[in-house]
Amino acid sequence: MGVRRAGEETTTDGHLEIERKFDVGPDFSVPDLVGVAGVASVADVEEIDLAATYHDTADLRLLRSRVTLRRRTGGTDAGWHVKLPGSAGARTELHQPLGRAVQSPPAAVLAPVLGLIGTRPVGPVATIETHRVVRRLADAEGRVLAEVADDAVTGAALAAAAGAPVTVTAWREIEVELVDGDRSVLDAVAEALCAAGANSSASASKVGQVLAARLATTVPQGDGADGPGKKLQRTAGEVVLAAVGAQVVALGEADLAARTGGSEGVHDFRVACRRLRSIFAEFRSVLPRVQTDPIRAELQWAGQELSATRDGEVALEHLRGLVKDQPVELVLGPVAARLQQAEIADGVAGEEHARGTLSDPRYLRLVDALQDLLAAPPLTDVAGEPATQVFRDAVQHSGRRLRRAVRAAQNASGPARHLAMHEVRKAAKRVRYTAEVVSPVLGGRAKKLKHRTKWVQTVLGEAQDTVITRGWCTRLGLAAQAAGENSWTYGRLHALEEVRAERAEEAFWVGWPATSKTLKAATR
Repeated sequence: MGVRRAGEETTTDGHLEIERKFDVGPDFSVPDLVGVAGVASVADVEEIDLAATYHDTADLRLLRSRVTLRRRTGGTDAGWHVKLPGSAGARTELHQPLGRAVQSPPAAVLAPVLGLIGTRPVGPVATIETHRVVRRLADAEGRVLAEVADDAVTGAALAAAAGAPVTVTAWREIEVELVDGDRSVLDAVAEALCAAGANSSASASKVGQVLAARLATTVPQGDGADGPGKKLQRTAGEVVLAAVGAQVVALGEADLAARTGGSEGVHDFRVACRRLRSIFAEFRSVLPRVQTDPIRAELQWAGQELSATRDGEVALEHLRGLVKDQPVELVLGPVAARLQQAEIADGVAGEEHARGTLSDPRYLRLVDALQDLLAAPPLTDVAGEPATQVFRDAVQHSGRRLRRAVRAAQNASGPARHLAMHEVRKAAKRVRYTAEVVSPVLGGRAKKLKHRTKWVQTVLGEAQDTVITRGWCTRLGLAAQAAGENSWTYGRLHALEEVRAERAEEAFWVGWPATSKTLKAATR
């Protein structure tokens, strides 16, 4: 895996780390693991002393995003490490050599996490010293399946402010990391350790355990990317802030994915921007627009800057599939090759532009603005009221906007009709995002509205997609003609996309009465 920052040639090596952690007491004895899940021998028992300094912002933005950044000496992988969040015990670790930097992480180390730290300075927040005893579990052929690390840990939480004390913590833990084995090895070793008295660790990382008290005083950020979470808060302000926090988390995760090569990073980034803009627009009675409108404008800018990257990818992928499905006699000239070349060139240009946007100081200031809003939310008096009526009003407001858009589309014709249908789609998206926020409070009717408006968004999204694909058909057809190629097929593709748009709009009008009925029921 390589990670590049715009304007830099430095690369960062990475690997997928699959491990589990266990808390053990000082008298715990690692059991004999020979015979467990194909383990034939315990080889190369080795003792290592490791020293690490962990870096973060003052408000622990990295740790709150489940990211750790450290400079570690000792062992075979000494250097700068960035661990990114994962699932099921798997995390991606990026690695840079130690180099000359000691006090501050090099720019190449910070590059993948710029979207989490914004413009805030990064400095040491904790030190951890570990005396590690490593046992390598090998199969009958000598292949190392996993490593069991028995760690005696001493961690120090550095002073958060001048004059604050340094807090020292000591404990013992066991880490089991896969090498060439599969998850069945991990499961079997974990079972053997627990049978011997170990307990699954409650802390995801050593530094998280060291900084647990400080972490508890920082800003909470919601507990999911699709809404305010399972807990039903009492006031409108609590629910809305949880929704904002969840989308800030989603934005950070999408930013990480976009910077480190995740296939859906750009798409998820744009979705998080749209959801945040919708929340700020529909809940102005809770979060006043004088504070949120400037943030909405910057979110719109960031989403638009990355739109071409995603739109071109989707459009060209669709056209390539469409060409593949055409009868051979209707594909005149090197159409597939030209589409493939366009997709490659557009993808490279889009990635460069996305990296530039995500490293732009303007975007990093947006990250700060979102974090500052969560740290000191500018709540109105309405925010303290019970959520139910406030949320009914929000749904009614977004619903009226959708109905106005539909009426305008019904009365439009020609090119104006397509623009009007696009406004319908945007209004339906706003209703959907509002319903996502309020459904834990308003219940089943809001959930039905969320699903119904998602259908509208999907159906009319087909029509909107054809605007992009038809533009590509025109540009590529003209380029083919200029090169002396037959451009007839591009005209055919353009016509097929026109038909796709018409069918999508027809499907919307057939389904609109049911959507209207659901909207009416949700606002009673």
